[in-house]
Amino acid sequence: MLASATEEHAPFASPQIGWAEQQPEDWWRACGIAIRKALSSANIGANEIACVGLSGQMHGAVMLDEQDRVVRPALIWCDVRTEKQCQELTEKIGADRLIQLTCNPALPNFTLTKFLWVRENEPENWKRVRSVMLPKDYVRFRMTGERAIDVADASGTLLLDVARRRWSNEMLQATQIDERLLPKVYESSDVCGKISPEGAAATGLKPGTPVVAGAGDQAAGATGMGIVVPGAVSATIGTSGVVFAATDRPALDSKGRLHTFCHAIPGRWHVMGVTQAAGLSLRWFRDNLCSATDSYDKLTAEASAVSPGADGLLWTPYLMGERTPHLDGQARAALVGLTASHTRGHIVRAILEGVAFSLRDTFTIFEEMKVPVRSIRLGGGGARSALWRQIQADVYGHEVEIVEAEEGAAYGAAILAGVGAALWPSVDAACNAIIRVTQRVPAGADVVAKMNESYANYRRVYPATRSVFKN
Repeated sequence: MLASATEEHAPFASPQIGWAEQQPEDWWRACGIAIRKALSSANIGANEIACVGLSGQMHGAVMLDEQDRVVRPALIWCDVRTEKQCQELTEKIGADRLIQLTCNPALPNFTLTKFLWVRENEPENWKRVRSVMLPKDYVRFRMTGERAIDVADASGTLLLDVARRRWSNEMLQATQIDERLLPKVYESSDVCGKISPEGAAATGLKPGTPVVAGAGDQAAGATGMGIVVPGAVSATIGTSGVVFAATDRPALDSKGRLHTFCHAIPGRWHVMGVTQAAGLSLRWFRDNLCSATDSYDKLTAEASAVSPGADGLLWTPYLMGERTPHLDGQARAALVGLTASHTRGHIVRAILEGVAFSLRDTFTIFEEMKVPVRSIRLGGGGARSALWRQIQADVYGHEVEIVEAEEGAAYGAAILAGVGAALWPSVDAACNAIIRVTQRVPAGADVVAKMNESYANYRRVYPATRSVFKN
């Protein structure tokens, strides 16, 4: 690492329950500022940049008109307004056939369903659409003028033939989406454009600098953690939570509880389970039910004084519905088992454990599918908390590892750029050369049994509360 920089962009807007929208132009504004900050803090010139990598949030629907202007705010990954479109798509194509074609079921998070919602509910906007892309690919378009996407990010659109790594003609025909709207598909480390004069003016990068396809945040983050061979698994807690396993085949869960996507490495795939509101659970609690002086460190310190199992208190983190394993946009969070003796520390510990239990659901499905788990590496904000690291090890019943670089998806994007610039012959070679494990956290032998008991109780909460929240 030479330097890193960030620039805030606006949080998502939620005009109605379950809606989540952002302005793509704001991503581009923040990107230009962050790149200039990184160049300045590294004290290097733009001519020293060999290649640019990109990563970003998956599933978002960016729509441009004939003049390449944004038609409407992007519907982003956690927007779940499209239940009706998912149901109609599943009925039209068939649940089993849909998984055969795309390796995934129709979920409200996926990009295609967002296009269908706009076409049905905002026909005047849809008539203006001349090209569509995902969030990081809009940034690339502003950088290079090229309309491109990588196979990993395209896997989350419900329009890609994931097994063959190309757009699915059958899905396009069934949904009457014109392929000319879509960007060209590349492997993640392929060079697909160069910095344009306009891109250079906005970012400080040199015109002509090559840009690789990159990857969505999960595939890029896994690359940055070295999750590139079968048996290697990551558990990442950011706003959402993801358990990600590399595979050498497009492994399928017939029930559609896991996503099967192309990896950022040619000839490889990955399976992953998603918790919609992982780190968001703790942030929601802090922002809405704590004072301004209550930091995450203060809250987790209180939680660390509480014994494992939080004295029976349970949290199901379904603040934004849930993907794995329930595939239920109507699922709702629940804090179950409160007594007068519980403190704020109990609630925080229950939240930390509940998020880990939710991620463990994916490991349970891995066992069913015989997906190997030889090592588990932690990423995201959940890897920075000593307590959350230990909780995850205890809940998974497995030693967990921490790697040196904390930049996650951005670090993976840089690795892909290095391969694109021929600094390494392959992604495997790059990961072997530069990714280092700095800490190993063993599961507590005396705690695992308690966590197994709590996990069994956790799994009973959703079935018990589901009927309360169904429309």
